[in-house]
Amino acid sequence: MTAPLGKDLLGLEQLTAGQINLILDTAVPLKEISERTIKKVPTLRGATIVNLFFEASTRTRISFEFAEKRMSADTVNVASAGSSVSKGETLVDTARNLEAMRIDMVVIRHPASGAAQFLAERIESNVINAGDGTHEHPTQGLLDLLTLRDHFGALAGKRVCLCGDVLHSRVARSNIWGLTKLGVEVAVCGPRSLLPNAIEDMGVKVFDRIEAAIEWADALNVLRLQLERMQAGYIPSLREYNRVFGVTRERLERAPRDVLILHPGPMNRGVEIDSDVADGPHSVILNQVTNGVAIRMAVLYLLSGNTPQLAEAAKGSA
Repeated sequence: MTAPLGKDLLGLEQLTAGQINLILDTAVPLKEISERTIKKVPTLRGATIVNLFFEASTRTRISFEFAEKRMSADTVNVASAGSSVSKGETLVDTARNLEAMRIDMVVIRHPASGAAQFLAERIESNVINAGDGTHEHPTQGLLDLLTLRDHFGALAGKRVCLCGDVLHSRVARSNIWGLTKLGVEVAVCGPRSLLPNAIEDMGVKVFDRIEAAIEWADALNVLRLQLERMQAGYIPSLREYNRVFGVTRERLERAPRDVLILHPGPMNRGVEIDSDVADGPHSVILNQVTNGVAIRMAVLYLLSGNTPQLAEAAKGSA
């Protein structure tokens, strides 16, 4: 049976609006599984999934592992520091050796953009991109879309601004592709040193002042300053960044409407976002974490070849 998403999930750029909505619609009934006393269904029983993480990760790795275990898959976690990769083994050799053990899916996070596609073209197992360099992070983009849809209902015509370090953010790229395909108006805001060249070519507005972005937007997705990817010179200082671009309660109180606050995490509190905003009444940051497990369950479910009509059956299985 052909999976409705094809063999792999590498990014949202390649997906149609229909495929994106299919994933979101499939995730909704799967949310209920996480509310049960026994948080498990047999949908992927017998499947073996390898989580291959070449970059440090807490939220994404744990979220995928929860999703896999709740679908009853067998999971194996491989971190580059404790594997043959640290001895010089190539990505393809690692994957082919894993595939020789008859695995079904690989979830990969890698510091090189394009690594997930490189792998997907060389192995028969399904490949899910859990973040590749500064390219895409599709499941994060999907969980952001689901969180927005939970709050607003229809997304077409809404205004979402991605604020902060867009240059280094794979989350921003997945959000831009996903949001625009669903009819959302998208903007970015941040210092010009942290915006990609020709970002306007992706069909987004650009704001140079956070106050103007807040006045325009229905929702802000506040991006982390990725200090580990910066050498020097992108911003004068963290304090200066917070003063000019920080999302603060005072700035939000001057907005003409309530503005929904998202953040993909981990947060630099007091830098791109203040604690009273992150923990405030309009924050849906914890909803994003909850939705992350459901989205990843939906992606695993659909890539495994299950038809969308079986989502209710999976939900009802015990």
